[in-house]
Amino acid sequence: MFERMSASFGLARSAWLVLLSDKKLVVFPLISGFCCLLVVASFLAPFAVSERLQKLFVDEQSPLVWVYLFAFYFVNYFVIVFFNTALVTCALKRFNGEEPTLGDGLSAAINRLPHIIAWALVSATVGVLLRAIESVHEKIGAIISGILGTGWSIITFFVIPILVVENTGPIDALKRSLAILKKTWGEALIGNFGLGIFTFLLILPGLGILGVGAWLFTAVSPILGGVVVGLGVLYLILWGAASSALNGIFVSALYQYAAQGKIPGAFEPRQIEQAFRAKTA
Repeated sequence: MFERMSASFGLARSAWLVLLSDKKLVVFPLISGFCCLLVVASFLAPFAVSERLQKLFVDEQSPLVWVYLFAFYFVNYFVIVFFNTALVTCALKRFNGEEPTLGDGLSAAINRLPHIIAWALVSATVGVLLRAIESVHEKIGAIISGILGTGWSIITFFVIPILVVENTGPIDALKRSLAILKKTWGEALIGNFGLGIFTFLLILPGLGILGVGAWLFTAVSPILGGVVVGLGVLYLILWGAASSALNGIFVSALYQYAAQGKIPGAFEPRQIEQAFRAKTA
């Protein structure tokens, strides 16, 4: 197990090297994050101007609440899946020795709009169902919803690269993702844990900058402290975008190996084989 965890950490480092060699991949998560903020703002804006709407949403049993929540989930998931599709497209092209552009990724996402919309509908439906389960009982519902949500995240692990490469519908993509996980004993999840450790280490400098900024703000100069805190916030924004890009690169690499038997460019064969072994008879 230790050997495989070490290999998975090495895979995270390889994904980092891919990102360093093609820094524009971080643009997709940045745009996605900005668009998601716009989505949140647009859905919250009506509450700021309508007390009637605020009172209506106090009652979670109102059908309008669930319709509004579904619409929010759908638009948000659409944005996330769209830009993840673009990111995965570029990552796979780079693995195969190509020099992808941002336009290549966006064009691929646009060409797959029907499948992206369909998957966003499925994801929004699941999101609303999980929220409904959570609302039944504050504690027990939250636990059940958390368990089901984790399971959903696992079985949909490879859905985005499947949508990109195999250009299939949401149900077939879900079945295919589950089949790949079964075939490989789900070892991709171990590799994902290594990626989590790697991204955790990356956030530490940003937290350090924020801590120094807070100290400077109170002990030295509010202006200097504010500048340093601003730098810390900027670092965390970039960290979030880089983490999302790393995850897309990582999942793309594992998909290429698991589904096609090809070692992605920039990844060491020994590492990926140890971290993600196929099921044997």
